Amino acid sequence: MARDGKVSRIVILGTVAMMLGSLLAVRLWFLQAIDAPGLEVRVREVRTRTVKLTPERGRIFDIKGRIVAGNERLLSITIDRAVIAKDLARKQMWDRLSGAVGLSFEELEDRYKSKRYDQLQPLPLKEDVSEDLAIFLRERAEDYPGVDVREEWRREYPFAPMASHVIGFLGAIKASETTFYKNLGYDPDARVGQFGVEQTYESVLRGKPGYVKYEVDSRGRILRIMERKEAIPGNDVQLTINLDIQQFTERALQTELRARQRTEAPTVLSFGQPDPAYPEVTYYKAPAGSTVVLNHETGEVVAMASFPNFDNRWFNAGISSEKFGQLFPKTDDPDQSILVNRAISGRYNLGSAFKPFVAFAALNTGQLPGGTSYSLVDKGTYKLESIPEERCQLNVKCVFKNANCGNGAPCKYGRINVVSALAISSDVFFYKIGEQIFTQRGNKPVLEDQVRLFGFGSPTEIDLPYEYIGTVPSKALKQRLAASGAIAKEEGKGYYVGDNVQFSIGQGLLSASPMQLAVAYGALANGGSVLRPHVVRAIWAPGTPDGKSGSVNLAEGTVLQDFVDPQLLRSIPMSAEVLDPIVRGLTRVVNGPGVRSDIYHSTTGEKLFRSYPKRSLPIAGKTGTAQGAGNLPWNDSSVFGAFSKDPKQPYTTVAYLEKSGYGSRAAAPVTKCVFTALAGKIKVDPAVPADPLDTASYLVASPQLLTNGLCLVGVGSSVRD
Repeated sequence: MARDGKVSRIVILGTVAMMLGSLLAVRLWFLQAIDAPGLEVRVREVRTRTVKLTPERGRIFDIKGRIVAGNERLLSITIDRAVIAKDLARKQMWDRLSGAVGLSFEELEDRYKSKRYDQLQPLPLKEDVSEDLAIFLRERAEDYPGVDVREEWRREYPFAPMASHVIGFLGAIKASETTFYKNLGYDPDARVGQFGVEQTYESVLRGKPGYVKYEVDSRGRILRIMERKEAIPGNDVQLTINLDIQQFTERALQTELRARQRTEAPTVLSFGQPDPAYPEVTYYKAPAGSTVVLNHETGEVVAMASFPNFDNRWFNAGISSEKFGQLFPKTDDPDQSILVNRAISGRYNLGSAFKPFVAFAALNTGQLPGGTSYSLVDKGTYKLESIPEERCQLNVKCVFKNANCGNGAPCKYGRINVVSALAISSDVFFYKIGEQIFTQRGNKPVLEDQVRLFGFGSPTEIDLPYEYIGTVPSKALKQRLAASGAIAKEEGKGYYVGDNVQFSIGQGLLSASPMQLAVAYGALANGGSVLRPHVVRAIWAPGTPDGKSGSVNLAEGTVLQDFVDPQLLRSIPMSAEVLDPIVRGLTRVVNGPGVRSDIYHSTTGEKLFRSYPKRSLPIAGKTGTAQGAGNLPWNDSSVFGAFSKDPKQPYTTVAYLEKSGYGSRAAAPVTKCVFTALAGKIKVDPAVPADPLDTASYLVASPQLLTNGLCLVGVGSSVRD
């Protein structure tokens, strides 16, 4: 029995051995005859590692070649994912690496688990390491298999925070953009342009990645380079911005805003006495503003300032998310918004700064019989002629007033025509235009159509992101606003005379950005050409040679594409009979004289511009005061637009200061300073690179103030202009 059992076991074992042998033979045959190509691929994959080579991003420099966005070479530590695929192997590697790279086990493990990094590429462990650490790891490849040191680039902004809203910054790819950038071949952890020129010209600046393919052994150690394709650097970009004028413009804007914050707003009166419902003393908040300097013959933006500003170096400073949130807090208060370029994204009423375009509409359509010979007697109030008296008694507003003069009553300017109406900013004159250009033409949108010629309600097509197109009052707009709940449904049922009257003085549902206003004033200056504004002058081949410290040598570089020629959006037919009265009126705003009726009424800019060098650079301009919430004086916003009359210096400037008071008292001084600088009558400090960023600071940007603010000094109008 024992012998039979032993034989049975031997037979069973033999049968199992034969079966296993057969299976092994079948598997070998399958691998050799059927799956040989696949096996070869897998073996090759195991023995090779492909690493992307990051291209150097193109540099950005100003019109004179000064580098405003450059690159710093840095070294990053990576590890082959195959080496740490197993838990035990990864734990052992983290234990060895943590001390060398200065990261805890948990931090290394978090990197491994993060979805930010390309799963098919080596895992980045630490960026911006020292040369000493790189050498240390390379010399100990046996101890750290799969570890490599990769050359990358970090963006630098030498002149920050200057022009930060124009230049922009780099940031991580947003979740909503992941698919878009993935389709373009970007790694998930790539940094891309997220604002300004960095965003608009991302495809130009980025360059093309290269790669290097290594042969490695089973432990991930590099044996040799099998193939290498160098990365192609991105193209360089030259701005139209002049850093010297940009710096001066930013300083003038910030200095004036700070001054307005220390200025008392007018007291609200009730029956001649301070209204107890409001504080007796209220200072202007003056939280924000912007200024644009535009070449109205080319469309080039010479300077663009926006406040609050920011230092774009914070975005690659390696600070914690907590600190970043303190520097750039989320807020629903538009006054506190930092990452908003108010020059192109601001949504503003324009006040009387809009009147030149209403004057154009009236003159161009023949609404003023006889043109400049047409006049009326301004008695301080205007009663609508198209509304029956009985309706006026039923709470329908029929009487509109000028701004109050010093006696508390509406200003009475006497007999005026379109030229003097612009000069002293008569509301009555423009109320009449607003009513009659609507009612006498069958309630057709004549005023709307005329001002749209200048670009209001349409994008300027500037080469920067997040442009606001503005709104022009119309029946369709009111219907949309009513449907969205922005205005009452009853109000949205029609477009009325009162709407057009408010439209005619730059109030109501009219809104525009300072850039739109600058383009429109530029069209008056150049005789009717609405030009596309742009902040980039040219695209240069990669690697423009270096010149003097911090600059490129423009004479040695290669231009691939330039935008020097003006880009015409539309041409407005503008006869001398239409244009000349407007220019004369705007010239009188600056130079005077005013008008005499009951008293002498100076023009809105006459007193302020007495110290301006008019012979060096003659200008024409218009003040505006945009009424704010509750019609309270401290909510008034200040605007001034002006253009040079010297064809050799074709500049247009617009300043808009939020909640800062009358146009002649806040925005006009900034514009006056800028034109004084352009005239060469005030020292403009050369732009110099900034001090290193203090990462311990909680200032989102260092203050930029004029060293000498005398150009801001002057007497503004005492009337809400």
